[in-house]
Amino acid sequence: MAEQSRTRVRSSSAARKDKKKPTNDPGAVARRAAEMLQSLISHRVEGVTAVRRTDDGWCVEVDVLELARIPDTTSLLATYEVKLDEDGELLEYYRTHRYRRGAADQ
Repeated sequence: MAEQSRTRVRSSSAARKDKKKPTNDPGAVARRAAEMLQSLISHRVEGVTAVRRTDDGWCVEVDVLELARIPDTTSLLATYEVKLDEDGELLEYYRTHRYRRGAADQ
């Protein structure tokens, strides 16, 4: 019984180390940024348009659906810049611009 409790302590300690381990996988960073942003702003994520390394960690651009309209081409979307530290923890996020789904890039 005592052996089992020691094993649990070790595994939970190892799990904590894994969470703090820096990630070098841009795909994992993009998914984490999109999930965190969606939970904070309560808008559906449409996709990730950019992921880049920075001196402090990562910068991810995430497109979200802010206002659904009919027809869908008139829906309003927005791009958010999400900054994460080396450990994948949120540093900041902000909306960089809004646009209609059907609008061409300028």
